[in-house]
Amino acid sequence: ISPPPVPSSPPSFGGPVTLNVGGTLYSTTLETLTRFPDSMLGAMFRAGTPMPPNLNPQGGGHYFIDRDGKAFRHILNFLRLGRLDLPRGYGETALLRAEADFYQIRPLLDALRELEASRGTPAPTAALLHADVDASPRLVHFSARRGPHHYELSSVQVDTFRANLFCTDPDCLGALRARFGVASGDRAEGGPHFHLEWAPRPVELPEVEYGRLGLQPLWTGGPGERREVVGTPSFLEEVLRVALEHGFRLDSVFPDPEDLLNSRSLRFVRH
Repeated sequence: ISPPPVPSSPPSFGGPVTLNVGGTLYSTTLETLTRFPDSMLGAMFRAGTPMPPNLNPQGGGHYFIDRDGKAFRHILNFLRLGRLDLPRGYGETALLRAEADFYQIRPLLDALRELEASRGTPAPTAALLHADVDASPRLVHFSARRGPHHYELSSVQVDTFRANLFCTDPDCLGALRARFGVASGDRAEGGPHFHLEWAPRPVELPEVEYGRLGLQPLWTGGPGERREVVGTPSFLEEVLRVALEHGFRLDSVFPDPEDLLNSRSLRFVRH
């Protein structure tokens, strides 16, 4: 949740309230947001409660919440209607469950469990997901051709990344393996463990030297959205996305809980 430059007074009941949730704007009322007083939203916008500094309105009077903007549509509809009304074929119930858990909307969590039971989908079992990633710099020397008979010795730093993932949920582990791709080699080792090693190619390092050193990139995404993982933040962002899709909650961050995407270790749990 992003702090504003200048604090502002809390909104009043009856008038519209505009929320910026992950970049998506929603307009609603305080009555809707506080429909379930025991929820996080109910506590944030309860009448007579001073607004915390990080919820004071930003430019244009918008209250910013750093969560999934697309899923919040269904959160808000549940607050308005008091019932779960999802589109036919909706396939992101795991993400919606994670968002409902974050906002602590217990009736919505109960409705999602009933929906899964009616679809014949068992509620997710308890599981653990652990992701460790480490980066190490490496100075590479190579000969660069500067002319027909002129070669020059050059050096460049290459950052090598090593990641180890451990997950007791086979479906989630399979989704992680499917999410990442490497240029060559077998990336699956069997069991609950999963190991990756990659090194993005610096622009100064010729492709032939990059291949000769046995280095390889790491890719993520499916057809049409394939993109290179260039460092720790982009790798952990993909791990976080898969974990939420499978109903996990972030349990611990090391070493700095305030710097999630630059951490060395993430631990997720699912009860």
